[in-house]
Amino acid sequence: MWETAQSLGVRRALRSSVMYRALVRRRVVAIFGALSRGDYELALEGMADDVHHVFAGESALGGERHSRDAVRVWFERLFRLYDELRFEVGQVIVSGPPWNVAVGVEWLAHARPKAGEPYENEGFHLINIRRGRVAYFHAYEDSQKVADACRQMAEAGIAEAAAAPIVD
Repeated sequence: MWETAQSLGVRRALRSSVMYRALVRRRVVAIFGALSRGDYELALEGMADDVHHVFAGESALGGERHSRDAVRVWFERLFRLYDELRFEVGQVIVSGPPWNVAVGVEWLAHARPKAGEPYENEGFHLINIRRGRVAYFHAYEDSQKVADACRQMAEAGIAEAAAAPIVD
């Protein structure tokens, strides 16, 4: 049976969409791998200049940032406060058209702060990619574990762990 040009176009579009989602999924896993090595440049290079970043909780790492420059400063602080931050990525869900993609990333972090006990934190990132750039990302994690780690580091004399959140 002959297919119409329209149905062929729909099939091609669906194949392209599936391939795009697979590429996004692979890129997200690579970024979390780079973060596990202390390398945040790969994450930064994919962000819009006016990216909106949310990290919940009352700690030196909490708050909201609205620029790639502020996110860079936040990552610098994060990796000054932690000797190790290793992610195991679980499910990665990619949805939406290529110009407005929603990504959900389930993860388990193994964290070793500069002072205090190592801990694990389960979390989820919600990421919005618009026109190929990360426009928004929100980390949903046990913010009390992060706050406790920052408190322990501050008690051990690490002043930055008690600093005000980086916001802009």
